[in-house]
Amino acid sequence: MNEGRSWRGNWATRLYERVRERGYASLTAFADAHPTLPLVELAEVLGDDFNAVQVFKGLVDEAERSHQVTRLVRGQLVRELHESFPDGWPAVTNDEARMEVAMALGSWFGFTPVTHQGRVDRVSDALLATPPPPGWRPLGPDDELLLTLLPDEEV
Repeated sequence: MNEGRSWRGNWATRLYERVRERGYASLTAFADAHPTLPLVELAEVLGDDFNAVQVFKGLVDEAERSHQVTRLVRGQLVRELHESFPDGWPAVTNDEARMEVAMALGSWFGFTPVTHQGRVDRVSDALLATPPPPGWRPLGPDDELLLTLLPDEEV
């Protein structure tokens, strides 16, 4: 994709038109229908004139309006984990595995709104200190363990 092309014109309007063309009322509904796809792949599904940052910005805007930012943050962790660990949470038994987990969690932090970065830091620390069972694969933002680690605290 020509990266500059994705930002041309009214990309937000174009983004929502694509979402509606695919039968979804919102970008959030589209993302919820594909809970394990990384942001890059979500953008690709919508067309070659979008990028992950645009999709995430749209998702954040919708989450803020609906007071669902914490759910969005959990959903982004699901996407990062599926991209980094397609076979589920690794058996963290050595420094290499800990580094892989730390990199996935760091990527998650990078796609976390500032309002939630402190909470993401605490959850990341908890996951490193007490890892979930090897093979754990949350399928969406409402995974039981994720709800325990990062409960909704919306206003």
